[in-house]
Amino acid sequence: MINFKPVIKISGALLMMLGVAMLTGLIPALYYGSDDKWALLQAGGFSIGLGLPMFFSIRSRQDGNIRKREGYLIVALGWLTMASASALPYIFSGTIPGWTDAFFESVSGITTTGASVVTDIEALPPGILYWRSLTQWLGGMGIIVLTVAIFPLLGIGGIELFVAEAPGPTSDKLHPRIRETARRLWFIYLGLTAALGIILFLAGMTVFEAVNHAFTTMATGGFSTRNASMAAWDIPAIQYPIIIFMFLAGTNFTITYFGLKGKWKKIWHSDEFRAYLGLVLLATLVVTLSVYHATGLPLEKSFRDSAFQVISIITTTGFVSADYTSWNPGLTMFFFILLFMGGSAGSTSGGIKVIRHLVFFKNSFLEFRRLIHPRAIVPLKVNSQLVSGKIIIHIIIFLLLYLMLFVAGSIVVSIMGLDFLTAIGAVATSLGNVGPGIGSVGPVDNFAWLPGNVKLVLSFLMLLGRLELFTILVLFSPYFWRSN
Repeated sequence: MINFKPVIKISGALLMMLGVAMLTGLIPALYYGSDDKWALLQAGGFSIGLGLPMFFSIRSRQDGNIRKREGYLIVALGWLTMASASALPYIFSGTIPGWTDAFFESVSGITTTGASVVTDIEALPPGILYWRSLTQWLGGMGIIVLTVAIFPLLGIGGIELFVAEAPGPTSDKLHPRIRETARRLWFIYLGLTAALGIILFLAGMTVFEAVNHAFTTMATGGFSTRNASMAAWDIPAIQYPIIIFMFLAGTNFTITYFGLKGKWKKIWHSDEFRAYLGLVLLATLVVTLSVYHATGLPLEKSFRDSAFQVISIITTTGFVSADYTSWNPGLTMFFFILLFMGGSAGSTSGGIKVIRHLVFFKNSFLEFRRLIHPRAIVPLKVNSQLVSGKIIIHIIIFLLLYLMLFVAGSIVVSIMGLDFLTAIGAVATSLGNVGPGIGSVGPVDNFAWLPGNVKLVLSFLMLLGRLELFTILVLFSPYFWRSN
């Protein structure tokens, strides 16, 4: 039997936190004197007012024990609740009329996808722009991990929540206690965000622009305050820091922690980090040479645009510094393939994740050896440690489910009226939480023109991708609801 008391309690806590976050948008709204302050005040007050009775209705600490079922239910319903509540500032301010569009924008924000229905971003008032970026920053590391870190008064064990929500199949822990792990993750996340914000301000952005882009870069989200995204700042002093911090945001935060502690051997010992770094370098080299040959741009410009777009897509950030679909058809296909990569496990990026690709290809390669030597025991190792058969099966099932969802989603949105390239581009970028795709949802397009039913399908795929498929799909299993 599922215990719904902690589900209600945590959902209330999430709504209160989200409401307080909305109220921080009053700072830029009041500073710039924009009218969106009333919408933020209403939305924040509504979220807090709804969350308070949900949180305080469960007072007994003994009623708050969370098992795996409650953990998955809290994560799935929590993100759906947050996505719905995050749409309120858009609706109350009238900046995104219609619930479907507002919900799509909020889901895209909280899942750090970066797909947008806003046709004129620069026309949005500053408070709404700030809120739009903040939703990605909160979603980046996972607002539920934040809850576990700063709400010990809940008296609820957090390991189930962390396992259900933490991005990627990683068992690495910075500290044996889950709350300490969550705190350290957020200190790293906050510190890198602050560092990038300062760098961008010194490089020429305003304080408002620097804060917004620091939020969305470290979240690997991709929302910008400009219609042209990062192409609006076509200068090395701004784009190179963004490149570096996108790469860091796509790196396992455990690796970042080791780097801050000066433990370089542990960093290089990580098979996933070496694969991630190698993938970025190889893809950047291939694209740079192709762009330099195809466009005749200066070598530095070719390298900067190539590195920016490769890292932006691999880490699922989705910032745009150039239209990669205009370079040549071969590169368009190359970037479409990159939509399925993803960054490192334990990072803020979406997608399949490098570690899953690494385990799959390693196991596939070893299978040839097993065919030649059927009686030999050929173990699979990652970081010099054996990978259990259970993990291998889990990863293979994940990859098959991902492929099936991509195919099924593409068929569904094609039936709803999208052409082939746009359908596969929209589904791939939504499921991978990337942002730009190919076809009519490419890097210079947006999603405003899509039919409402297509937007709802893509919103569901964004949530599926952000929560690593199983967290939501398990709710549709009859085994989840059975008492035994």
